[in-house]
Amino acid sequence: MTIYIDPPVWPAHGTVFSHVISSASLEELHAFARSAGLSERAFDRDHYDAPAHRYQELVDAGAVPVAGSQLVRVLADSGLRIRSRERPEKLQRGLQRRWARLGPEKGPAAQRWEEIGRRLLQCWSEPHRSYHALPHLGSVLRVCANLERDGELPAPLRRPVLLAGWFHDAVYRGEAGADEEVSARLAEDLLDGLLGSAEVAETARLVRLTAHHSTEEDDAAGSVLVDADLEVLGRDWPDYRRYTEQVRQDYAHVPDDQFAAGRAAVLRRLLGTSQLYRTRTARQLWQAKACRNMERELAQLQDQAGPA
Repeated sequence: MTIYIDPPVWPAHGTVFSHVISSASLEELHAFARSAGLSERAFDRDHYDAPAHRYQELVDAGAVPVAGSQLVRVLADSGLRIRSRERPEKLQRGLQRRWARLGPEKGPAAQRWEEIGRRLLQCWSEPHRSYHALPHLGSVLRVCANLERDGELPAPLRRPVLLAGWFHDAVYRGEAGADEEVSARLAEDLLDGLLGSAEVAETARLVRLTAHHSTEEDDAAGSVLVDADLEVLGRDWPDYRRYTEQVRQDYAHVPDDQFAAGRAAVLRRLLGTSQLYRTRTARQLWQAKACRNMERELAQLQDQAGPA
């Protein structure tokens, strides 16, 4: 059992609460909560809140009692912790400011621009999304900006790259290839008349690139966007592990054996790419770690599948 609980010291609603977490997976956490009769409404993205009168009962059910500081460390090491900056309410405010800076400042065009931004944030906040959600959008935009500062992106290409970041998973139904195409068409429809036709076409082209993450050598804009989308592969293992769990949740409609086979095929394709990352900065920062992470995940998938 890798379920942990801290003492009930967190006040709310006239009582005090414990936090219940898993060091292994959200699936294990949800399974424990169901068996213990914890309400789904008590789940808060990376933990369950349990009232004080349930503490001993949950310990008896197998939750390991630990101090609050230790529980935080366990959650951080697991890669499942949702940091404050990743909370939807904080992300929403920052992303609204980012979107406003890309468009017109006054008049009817500014109003239409604001409406498009609200629609995109609603898309990225859909309840069926796990990985392809607001934190991923924020990460892609942040990495694009960092790569630009590192000299990987000429200034005139900045806006279409950032717009493509906004649109690249605006439509997400768990249908690889089809989602990117519909997202690109959405960009063409919503940006038409607000931006020049060439900039709209470039934004849509970049969105379509994220279906296969392949670019030409001289495609600076495509290289930055694709590298930003794949940055997650080069994170520390706990964060990579959280990413893989969230992706599995996004594809919950796919049976385990089919998902494992499809995921393994994706990993082999990426590992077989001569240059996983296109920009010099990304190769230096993430290439080696990304390959180790993917090889480790692929080995786990093969172990789960067992002998052929």
